[in-house]
Amino acid sequence: MFGSTKGRIAAGVLAAGALLALSACSSGGGGAFSTSGSSSSGDTVTVGSAAFGESEILMQVYGQALAANGITVNYKPSIGQRDVYLKALQDGSIDLVPEYSGNLLQFYDKNSTASSSADVYAALNDALPKGFEVLDQAKAQDADSYNVTKEFSDKYGVTSLEDLKKVTVPLTVGANPEFATRPYGIPGLKSTYGVTATLTPISDSGGPLTVTALKNGDVQLADIYTTTPAIKDNGFVVLKDPKNLIAAQNIVPLINTKKASDKVKSVLNKVSAELTTDDLISMNAENQGASKTQPDAVAKKWLQEHPIKV
Repeated sequence: MFGSTKGRIAAGVLAAGALLALSACSSGGGGAFSTSGSSSSGDTVTVGSAAFGESEILMQVYGQALAANGITVNYKPSIGQRDVYLKALQDGSIDLVPEYSGNLLQFYDKNSTASSSADVYAALNDALPKGFEVLDQAKAQDADSYNVTKEFSDKYGVTSLEDLKKVTVPLTVGANPEFATRPYGIPGLKSTYGVTATLTPISDSGGPLTVTALKNGDVQLADIYTTTPAIKDNGFVVLKDPKNLIAAQNIVPLINTKKASDKVKSVLNKVSAELTTDDLISMNAENQGASKTQPDAVAKKWLQEHPIKV
């Protein structure tokens, strides 16, 4: 997930560069402007993505599913940050983009207190501007999560944020600097769960430095996004959040209503019905490392395993 609560896109991305990326159309797999599908229904949909791997993979998953069902699809990957690609959706440069429910809600309604999947989704539908709509949300989420090592979990009997109250040692959290003031960060631990903790700022958005700090015991908890393969690779325990401190971040297709034909909606809703958090973790893992698979190929493989037909 990315946006106002996530720092995946480097802070130095300039709007001009983002707009240049918007004008340069490619498939995400190394090709030039890409169209596919037979357009038997007369529909044409341009799918965009934010500038990080998971968003590009989701762009390809939704786009290739549409193409397999006779929709002509154009791809515009790596557009930039949320404010840039939402403007592109508004002006018609793109028609569809994969989004994250909680962050999108916060963008349009900064005062919203919705946190559960159902509440966030309901509030989001009310908050969207005229001409935009979100289709069915997936079970798949990519949200902030508090993680501990298996050893820490076993030693103190900690499997949820509520359990942290019984831990007697001082608690430090490895996370981005803004975690010191985020509602779901240090203040939220105190106000929601009665847990006192201090922040060890690590500016890599739950990346390798944060993972290493948790493994080495430099911090007791770490904020790592739920679809990060390192959680599974290192056997970390994701602490349950029974009071919904962290707002849900379900994957949702955000579409310009003008392009939301019955067929397009049916295809996209079928994709979302199949998509799980474990799927995102696996696809992200394929898209990492020296031998990483490109987003279009990752998406193609997933769709072969989850054929979408309407």
